[in-house]
Amino acid sequence: MMKKRFQIVLVVMLLVTASVSAVEPDSKNRDPKYVSSILERSKKIVDKLELKDTVVARQVINIVSNRYFKLNDIYARRDSLVKAAKASEKLSADAKNAAVTAAQNEKDAALYRTHFAFPADLSLYLNDAQIEAIKDGMTYGVVKVTYDSTLDMIPSLKKDEKAQILAWLKEAREFALDAENSNKKHEAFGKYKGRINNYLSKRGYDLVREREEWYKRIKAREEAQKNKKQDV
Repeated sequence: MMKKRFQIVLVVMLLVTASVSAVEPDSKNRDPKYVSSILERSKKIVDKLELKDTVVARQVINIVSNRYFKLNDIYARRDSLVKAAKASEKLSADAKNAAVTAAQNEKDAALYRTHFAFPADLSLYLNDAQIEAIKDGMTYGVVKVTYDSTLDMIPSLKKDEKAQILAWLKEAREFALDAENSNKKHEAFGKYKGRINNYLSKRGYDLVREREEWYKRIKAREEAQKNKKQDV
């Protein structure tokens, strides 16, 4: 019985190992220059993890690259369907609008189906903190920059308020990860920044005054740093 269990475990381990080692960049039928740029972009993100295992690093780079490739495919199909609908001479105006809406819905469904596979694939090689770092790298570090700036602007924020702000920024990051370009990624964060501002206003914070006082503190710090350099 024990021998049989051991054999089952061994088979499972071999299958997992085989699947883990099978990650390759989805580069077939793609412009080599585009593939090279995506691989380089992914490498810069992964390099920040300073992974010691070069094999693992390469696998993670391929997973990140494949996510970019998948997003490109999803949005390229959406654009193709929209373009065909608008150019059609057989469709009425209402039918064209319906076709455009259907293309958008198909895009949203594809994003939803593939969204959770990405961190799941990363989890084969990375811990939670490292996966967070990958997500931040793919979204320009906006979560940390915005969170740190908000805390610096309003030092009196309570613990529960800080937690809510961070939770919303991380939620925004999930949408930004699936956005089609940098502008759309920043738009995703912009919506949540507005939500955060409304939340803080309802909690009694005067954001105009808080921001004005923050700018004064920043200017004072810059002056102090400038004077320090001059003294040296």
